[in-house]
Amino acid sequence: MRFLKLQQVMDKTTLCRSSIYNLIKAGDFPKNVTVMGKRKAWLESEVEDWMMSKVENIEFMTQDKKI
Repeated sequence: MRFLKLQQVMDKTTLCRSSIYNLIKAGDFPKNVTVMGKRKAWLESEVEDWMMSKVENIEFMTQDKKI
């Protein structure tokens, strides 16, 4: 298990800060966790699962168009 800082999440997903927080607010992106005090981080596995769901969604839509 590994924690990611906001900048690392931004680099990994190519999303900007405001997009990440807007997606969290909409319930469409993993929430960050409090590591200690004011330090927040994301679980890398949750971010990667979110990314995989986007890839799977693209693959599903592509298959749907072929039928």
